[in-house]
Amino acid sequence: MTYHYKSRFIKYISYNWIQIILIVLSIYDLRIDLRLLFEFFTFSTLFYTIFEHPLAITVLLTTPSLFNSLGKDK
Repeated sequence: MTYHYKSRFIKYISYNWIQIILIVLSIYDLRIDLRLLFEFFTFSTLFYTIFEHPLAITVLLTTPSLFNSLGKDK
């Protein structure tokens, strides 16, 4: 039974490795700004994060649609 789950997990990772790497790298890029937002939220920090890291924000916002589109094709 666990072998089935492992094979499904490996297949999932092999199909989505680019998206997973993009998510990890975008969170790594936003790590300091996310810490500031979690510790002391201000709108100026939020706007600064959005305007200074547009690629990372775009990747995080479009990732769910990437996973959904890949799931429908299979």
